[in-house]
Amino acid sequence: MAAEKIILGIDPGTTVMGFGIIKVVNKQMHFVQMNELMLKKYDDPYIKLKLIFERTLELIDTYHPDEIAIEAPFYGKNVQSMLKLGRAQGVAMAAGLSRQVPITEYMPKKIKMSITGNGNASKEQVAKMLQSVLKLKTLPKNLDSTDGLAAAVCHFYNEGKVELGKSYTGWEAFIKQNPDKLR
Repeated sequence: MAAEKIILGIDPGTTVMGFGIIKVVNKQMHFVQMNELMLKKYDDPYIKLKLIFERTLELIDTYHPDEIAIEAPFYGKNVQSMLKLGRAQGVAMAAGLSRQVPITEYMPKKIKMSITGNGNASKEQVAKMLQSVLKLKTLPKNLDSTDGLAAAVCHFYNEGKVELGKSYTGWEAFIKQNPDKLR
């Protein structure tokens, strides 16, 4: 691991995209920021995707992350929701890939397990653990930003372990690892 690096964590969504940034210095995590992109007021799904792409680029250009950790969509009962989440995730990934930032995706249970030790932890439990670990004075009202921060912290905790989520270093790597998605 480099002596210093920045990790951007993203919790993609078409209603709210949460994100958090940590800086790692000599294997120690330091909180940089967390926030969310509110998309509720936009009706057009394509405008939402454009805004996710632009905000992700803005974060990359401002903070210059060395790596991006992103929460993977999980299959629920609603296929339409999964499709929307997949699009939001894909747009955020495309922004990172366009700037050559390596991306690793993590399943929600993996993130929760890394933060709390319980893969079924609630958003509130994850937020409280992050507050303790990163010595945050307050927590945000909406917990989408702590979910984004949790992805970054999960990535820090899992660095160097053999079994990571899927990682991509650019478009060529993505294409090589996903030939079936190009049909």
